[in-house]
Amino acid sequence: MTRTSAPQTAANSPAATWARDPSRPRVLIARMSAIGDTILTTPVVCRLRDRFPGAYIVWAVEQKSARFIQGHPAIDETIVLPRGWFVSPKSVHALRRRLKPMRFDVAIDCQSITKSALACWLSGAPLRIGCSGQYGCELSPWLNNRLVEPRRPHLTDRTLELLAPLGMEAATNAYEPVRWDLPRTPGAEQSVAKWAPTEAFAVINCGATWDSKLWEMERFGAIAQRLGQRRGLPSIVVWGGQHERTWAETIVATSGGWATLAPPTTLPELAALLRQSRLLLSSDTGPMHLAVAVGTPTVGLFGATHPDACGPYGLPHEAVLKRFHDGGRRDRRNADNSAMREITVDDAWAACQRVLDRTANAFPHAPAAMAS
Repeated sequence: MTRTSAPQTAANSPAATWARDPSRPRVLIARMSAIGDTILTTPVVCRLRDRFPGAYIVWAVEQKSARFIQGHPAIDETIVLPRGWFVSPKSVHALRRRLKPMRFDVAIDCQSITKSALACWLSGAPLRIGCSGQYGCELSPWLNNRLVEPRRPHLTDRTLELLAPLGMEAATNAYEPVRWDLPRTPGAEQSVAKWAPTEAFAVINCGATWDSKLWEMERFGAIAQRLGQRRGLPSIVVWGGQHERTWAETIVATSGGWATLAPPTTLPELAALLRQSRLLLSSDTGPMHLAVAVGTPTVGLFGATHPDACGPYGLPHEAVLKRFHDGGRRDRRNADNSAMREITVDDAWAACQRVLDRTANAFPHAPAAMAS
């Protein structure tokens, strides 16, 4: 991919102090996983591209999370790594041989754990930026040589703060305006168009990576019924894997006929479906962040994780939290879903109502609220 940059000299370029060629700085981003967290990091490359239009930007990512990085308009090259690459001497050596000739000026460790910091170190970049404090984990503080202690808790905000050593100070309060610019996959819209409704609809995502993040399926069903009866919105229930399909079928069965089961969908097809949706209701998981990134009004349900750290980013979205299951990540991952169960149907419904009302002007043909 060939890019042209705005005229600038070495003296006035913002990259003058850390790049060999200030008009074309070479930048490595390391964010290996998970899908949702990878999506939450994409505003970093958008911000870099805006500030350094002539930059050569490479992203190192593991296979599972690569789908929304490959083809991203702000990224010149994607390096896709197999899971567990960092414990294989052969894979580590191969990555070093690939990265070193690229002569990076800076490597930004957006994950700040051992495997992401190792990729930055293997690149040979003289400036390697990562997190300090509670967000600088495992060996990353020793492998990176410029540490930034984030001031804000949300993953997107604290990742943007890693750009400060490059002369790009982040805002210190509220959510920043960000762009995600996730690439569209050819054929996904056409595939979804074969079965998605042509009128306004909502999407319910029933699954989560942790059992402690799961909400009660019958409560999702009750929300689907209210969306239909009071807002005229049928719901499509999306799922992944046989366990989630069983849960999704429970939602459909308890929706009073207002929800239908989605067919098996790929991640690009899910993105295409969400782009058409009036609302997503989900717990904290990758599809929730995907919905935010493609512009779907979103309500997220939280208990085992905190929306301050990973909630749906900015307006018009909302997060619902009644009780946070405190403790370390392992404890919260292995907990039951008692904190999630404290969220009532009325709590979730009120958030859905606010988001639908807030975004009504953006969907002029959507059904109006009905009398309850």
